[in-house]
Amino acid sequence: MTEMSRPFDATEPTIDSVPGTMLEPAKLGVRRGWLHRGLGPGRAACPGGRRRSVNRRRRQFSLLVMRGDGVRVVRFNFARPLAVAGFVALAGVVSVMGALIGDWIQLRQLTRESVTFAAQIAEQRKTIDDFNHRVADLRKEVGAWRELHARIQEPFGPDVGRGGRDRGIGGATTASARPASGVSPSDELNRLSETIMQEGENLRALDRLMARAGKALAALPSRWPVRGAVNSEFGMRQSPWTKAPEFHAGLDISANRGTAVHAPAAGTVVFAGTQPEYGNAVIVDHGQEIKSLYGHLSQVAVQPGQKVERGALLAYSGNTGRSSGPHLHYEILVKGRAVNPRAYLWD
Repeated sequence: MTEMSRPFDATEPTIDSVPGTMLEPAKLGVRRGWLHRGLGPGRAACPGGRRRSVNRRRRQFSLLVMRGDGVRVVRFNFARPLAVAGFVALAGVVSVMGALIGDWIQLRQLTRESVTFAAQIAEQRKTIDDFNHRVADLRKEVGAWRELHARIQEPFGPDVGRGGRDRGIGGATTASARPASGVSPSDELNRLSETIMQEGENLRALDRLMARAGKALAALPSRWPVRGAVNSEFGMRQSPWTKAPEFHAGLDISANRGTAVHAPAAGTVVFAGTQPEYGNAVIVDHGQEIKSLYGHLSQVAVQPGQKVERGALLAYSGNTGRSSGPHLHYEILVKGRAVNPRAYLWD
């Protein structure tokens, strides 16, 4: 017992010799932790320096740069307001850059489209120029049509209008005669359309005229009734019987006996019989007061009142009547007077 108390006593002075100031903070800290911090028996109170370090770290951001093996290379620390401002600035820069890139892409697309539009506009201008040239050529051609119409209608005489001859006409320079410089394609097209409409009316009038002329031409005995040499022409000649001058009213066409005689134009047979001078003869009325006579026939193939077409068989050539040999006497009468048949023969 004395030995155990002896060490206890030995240590007693050592504890008493420790200054009170070295132990008092630890005890106070433990009591405050137990009483106010709620620390358990196994927990120790955190020093004030560690708390200040943690709070300071919470108020800043760190940027670590590490290698691939996980070793940290460098570390950057930023204050929280500065980091927030940096992120805001970075977001603003990214937004602005995105907007600029979008505008650049749109501008590039517009540039491509402008190049395409420029090519299209150049092509359209070339097309418009070609159109204007072709319209000018067409107008020249239409002007040539007018001269052609005038030449065609000239032999038929002027076409008198319903108003009579006592009304004067006049007017200023027409649009077609004015210079075409500075005229838009639509105006040029309108003018060409008006000119074509006018020429269409002229063509229809010419068609009506040609229809009437066609009927008149069809009535003309323009075809040779037989093919052969002409033994005696129209006009004055020496009579083969009296040797005195006499007037020959037709053509004597060489033809063997029995040669077919064809109608030179459509008409109506008004005579088919015998005459003292012509022997067997046929007379055809072609209308328009034009008649044709065929004499010295060997045989007649038509009857009076019969209608014949162009090229129809009328008779056969011969040597009847006052004739010195086989031939066909061909004669044309206009309003009852004999005219030169050669003026009508072109077929």
